[in-house]
Amino acid sequence: MLMHDGIRMKRAIGPFEVKLSPQASDQQPADATPGRMSIDKQFHGDLEAYGRGQMLTAGTSVKGSAGYVAIELITGTLNGQMGSFILQHTGTMTRGKPQLSVTVVPDSGTGELAGLVGKMAIDIADGKHSYDFEYTIGD
Repeated sequence: MLMHDGIRMKRAIGPFEVKLSPQASDQQPADATPGRMSIDKQFHGDLEAYGRGQMLTAGTSVKGSAGYVAIELITGTLNGQMGSFILQHTGTMTRGKPQLSVTVVPDSGTGELAGLVGKMAIDIADGKHSYDFEYTIGD
């Protein structure tokens, strides 16, 4: 078991597929910066669930520098426990160097996932996505 601040953390890992679809905006300039996208995901492995959300993006004139924020509702089972929860994404890319934080929104867990707290790491290798989710379910 993983430990964080004296709390035993559980771990869920597996692959996922993601589809990002650009969304129109009345205020979106011709260069699409900032941009808006819908997120559709299908998680497999320890998290058997689907995710739906919205992403806002911003690129810059410097190649490899950008940012995004997203909110995503995840519904399904996490290591056999059924419910839903919300993930908040905050990501930046500084001249090609990524920094990403994906955390569970406090008190967003429902059903058997009520009290869920955690952080998710996302890895992209050879065009394939996977997650590593450290979490606990408490009060």
